[in-house]
Amino acid sequence: MSLGKLKGQMVVLYFYPKDDTPGCTTQALNFTEKTKAFASANAVIVGVSRDSPVKHDKFAAKHGLKLLLASDEDGAVCNAYGVWVEKSLYGRTYWGIERASFLIDGRGRIARIWRKVRVPGHVDEVLKEVKARAAKA
Repeated sequence: MSLGKLKGQMVVLYFYPKDDTPGCTTQALNFTEKTKAFASANAVIVGVSRDSPVKHDKFAAKHGLKLLLASDEDGAVCNAYGVWVEKSLYGRTYWGIERASFLIDGRGRIARIWRKVRVPGHVDEVLKEVKARAAKA
């Protein structure tokens, strides 16, 4: 997949830690629920994790997801966007994906970034921003 092929559209590029986990599933379902609203504002949604394409396919089929899922198995995209970070949980540190979203405008430039995303309400916030930008265009 190449973002260059999506030029002319806004792209919501959202990074999430892992397929088929509670928060990631909720987030993907929330984006799926609003897919038509994003499309009507000329925006496409792309979810990115380090899971394999096979895992993405199973995840999408299991939950009826209606968005693009991109595999970043080698971590190059996560590194480029600065979302591969050191995390800690119960005193243990490890490396993982920081839940983050990037709005890329129709010219291919980053227009807005949401870091350390909390799932509840996030999709509505992103959709509001997309609609506002579409109205100005």
